[in-house]
Amino acid sequence: MRPSAVLALVSASIVAGLPALEAWGTSKSAPQPRAFLARIAPADRIRQALNRLTYGPRPGDVERVGAMGLEKWIEAQLHPESIPENPVMADKLRYLDTLDLSSSQLVRDYPSPQVARQMLSGRISFPTDPEMRILVARMASKDQGRVQDGAAADPNAPQPKTLADLLNPDQVRSLATGTPEERLAAFDALPAIKRDEAIVAMGQGMRRALFAAAPPSLRRKLEMADGPARVVALDLSEAKLLRAIYNERQLAELLDDFWFNHFNVYLDKGADRYLVTGYERDAIRPHVLGKFRDLLEATAKSPAMLFYLDNWQSAGPDVRQGRPQARRGLNENYARELMELHTLGVNGGYTQKDVTEVARCFTGWTIDRPLLGGPFFFDARRHDDGEKLVLGVVIPPGGGVLDGEKVLDILARRPATAHLVSRQLAQRFVADDPPQALVDRMADTFLKTDGDIRQVLETMLHSGEFWSVGAYRSKMKSPLEMAVSAVRAAGGKVDFAFALVNQVARMGQPLYRKMEPTGYSNSSTEWINTAGLVARMNFALQLAGDRLPGVKVDVADNASPGTPGQGIRLGSPDFQKH
Repeated sequence: MRPSAVLALVSASIVAGLPALEAWGTSKSAPQPRAFLARIAPADRIRQALNRLTYGPRPGDVERVGAMGLEKWIEAQLHPESIPENPVMADKLRYLDTLDLSSSQLVRDYPSPQVARQMLSGRISFPTDPEMRILVARMASKDQGRVQDGAAADPNAPQPKTLADLLNPDQVRSLATGTPEERLAAFDALPAIKRDEAIVAMGQGMRRALFAAAPPSLRRKLEMADGPARVVALDLSEAKLLRAIYNERQLAELLDDFWFNHFNVYLDKGADRYLVTGYERDAIRPHVLGKFRDLLEATAKSPAMLFYLDNWQSAGPDVRQGRPQARRGLNENYARELMELHTLGVNGGYTQKDVTEVARCFTGWTIDRPLLGGPFFFDARRHDDGEKLVLGVVIPPGGGVLDGEKVLDILARRPATAHLVSRQLAQRFVADDPPQALVDRMADTFLKTDGDIRQVLETMLHSGEFWSVGAYRSKMKSPLEMAVSAVRAAGGKVDFAFALVNQVARMGQPLYRKMEPTGYSNSSTEWINTAGLVARMNFALQLAGDRLPGVKVDVADNASPGTPGQGIRLGSPDFQKH
C-alpha cells in the first residue's frame, strides 16, 4: 500500500470537506451570507447532491447519476418506493432476525438474565427453541453461581457443560489455537450433535477468534452465546451500518437517522432495550418523508418513547385505583420535551403552565406490561379528564385519549414548529448556520402543506442556497457518516459490521446510545474535539491497512487514479468534500 494513500485517507477522516484551519475555527467558522448567493459550478452539482443526499459516493456514482440525470435521480430519492431494494443488502440483513420481531417476541426469544431467572423459576415460559433453552440455563447459572437445587425449575432445560465435558484434549487444543480458519476447520470436524453445546461452553475469547472465519449462520450462534439480550442491540447497530452502506434509497436512510435523533430514545434505559427495535421500524422509518403530524403521533404512542420519558407512569391527581405505578402522579417529562425538542422549540411561546396542561392531556397514555414488551394502550382510569387550556386552546372535559391527540394537532400546525423542523433540516442538509430566508421558505411550505416533509425537502432542494458556495464543502461528517462514507468511497465489502459499530462508538457516536433526549446534533461543532479526531485517524489507518474485521477494502485500487467509473481515490474530493 502506498504511503500517500494512507495520508490521503487520514486527512479525509479528519476534516471531511472542511479546510483544516476552518475545521478548527482558526479561519472563518461559517459561510458568510453572501456565499449563499454564489452558485457552485455545474460540474460540482452532482458531487454536492451525492455528498448531501447520500452517505457518500461510491466508485462510479458520479457517472451513474450523470447518465440518469441529476433531477431524475433526486426525484427518485424523494420517492424511495420507486427504487428497487438492493439484494445484497437484503441478503445481509436476513441473518439479523431480531429486526422483524415484536417487542414481546424479543423479550421471550432473547431474554435478559433477569428474564432467564424467571424462566428457570417457572414464572415465564421457556423459549421453544432447544438451543435457546441451553443458553437460558447457562445465563442463569452464571448469574447465580449455580442453578438452584442443582437443577433448573424446568426439567427440560439442560445444565451447561464445559469443553472438557464435551470434547477430548486434542479437540479442545485445536479450537483454542491456530488461525481463525484452522479453528473453523476444527469446529466443523466436531460431531454435529456436539457443536451447539461446544459454542455455549467456549469462552468469549475463543468465540471471537472463531467469529472472523465463520459463515453467517455460525456467527449468529456465537453471538447468541455471549448473551441473547445483547444481540438485539447489536442487530440494530449492524443493520444501521449495512443499510447506510448498501441501501440505494440513500436519502431515506439519512432521514431515518435524522428523525431518530429528533425523536431520540436511549437504548440502554430498562425496557427500551427491547422496545427500540419496533420504535425505529414502526414509528420512524415509515414516516420519514410523510406528514410530520403522523410521525409525531407514531412517536408519541410508541412504547419506547413512553418508557424513555416516563409518560407511561403519568396519572391524573384523582386516580384512586389501578396499578401501583398509577399512584406516582403527573409526570411532565414527555410534555416538556414534546414542546421544547419535538415541536415548538425553546423559544416557541409556551409557558410552564402549558407544560403542565399538556402533561395532563397525556395521562393514561401507557404501556401494557412494558418489561415484557407490551404495546401502547390508553388507561382511562389514570387519565385526568378535566378541562385543559393548551396554548390558548380549550380542550373540553371528557375527551379521554383524544386529549393527547388534540395536543398533537395543535403543536404540529404551529408556525414555531414549522420553523424548528425546517431549520433543523436545513442545518442537516445545507449548512450549520443555514440562511434564514431559506428556513422561512421551507417553513412556509410546511404550513401550506400540513407538514408534508417531502415537499419541505423539495423546497430546500430547489433553492439556490442548497447549490451555493456557502453550502458546498461546509460541513464536517459525524462519526457515522465518516465510517460509512469511507467504506463506500473505497468500494469496501462488508461481511459483518460489528467492528464498524465499535469504531463509530470510539469516534464519539455510540449508536442508539445518546442518553439525552436531544439526540446527536446536526451541527459539525459537536464532532470537533481532540479525542474524536484521534479516533478518526486510528480508524483511517485500520481501514487503509485492510485491518478492520469484517470489512474488505482493496486499497491498491484506491491508491492510484484509475479510470472513470472504476474507483474513487480515498483522498480525492469525491471523498473529502461534504
